[in-house]
Amino acid sequence: MTDLARRRVNRFGLAAIHIGALAVFIPGAFQWSALAVGAIVAYATGALGVTLFYHRTLTHRGLRLRKPLEYVLAIFGALALQGDPIRWVATHRKHHANADTANDPHGMDRGFRWAHIRWIYKHNEAIPTEAEIRRFAPDLCDSRFYRFLERSHVYMQIALALLLFALGGWTWVVWGIFVRLVLGYHTTWLVNSAAHSLGYRTYRTKDLSTNCWWVALLSWGEGWHNNHHAFPFSARHGLRWFEFDPTWLNVRFLAFIKLADQIKIPAPSSIARNLQPER
Repeated sequence: MTDLARRRVNRFGLAAIHIGALAVFIPGAFQWSALAVGAIVAYATGALGVTLFYHRTLTHRGLRLRKPLEYVLAIFGALALQGDPIRWVATHRKHHANADTANDPHGMDRGFRWAHIRWIYKHNEAIPTEAEIRRFAPDLCDSRFYRFLERSHVYMQIALALLLFALGGWTWVVWGIFVRLVLGYHTTWLVNSAAHSLGYRTYRTKDLSTNCWWVALLSWGEGWHNNHHAFPFSARHGLRWFEFDPTWLNVRFLAFIKLADQIKIPAPSSIARNLQPER
């Protein structure tokens, strides 16, 4: 896909999804069952699919999941409609390699709005090329399963919408697809924007990452972003007692029931060595 085609598809898709979410203001759109469905799908796709799996497991290898669970959570992540696993991982790994520089796909060097959303539908030379995707995600490019998700993740969203419509009517589609996607998008994007500009810095990093408590609450712990950039491999992002990290609780639960292992967290000596000097 050319850059122009990518921008047009993303611009049209984002506009359509945001317009679709406005259907919540139609009389009769609110139903408790629809709200519950939206919350359940949001948790499955956002907290488990994107945060726990796409980010902490697949991108940074902070833990290992049993294969059946890996495949289930990969599907959940694909249903978040933030991109297929291969491109998501490659883009995020490139972000870490070039954080807040001209080569960062969503760097804060071009401003808050760019880091939040404009990088998706504006001309962006830092978007990974096909060669860069293979370089940044070689562990995924040769996987038939992840290549399948690359081809099918949009169709899976349509299938989910049809299923929700069949089970609960148009209100389930509004809350389970459109509202859920809009909230999920902006939650993820706030990590790129607000958590690179607002909050405090605990550790020395070469980027602008910050720890932003309210982003952490919205994003299942991802807002402890300075911690994450200091220790990208860590499955735990909230490193101090008051930094609540719901995804870390999920990781511990999966480890307890023997569905996750090889869990990585920084050593105390490494934490002490990387502390930001007090002014």
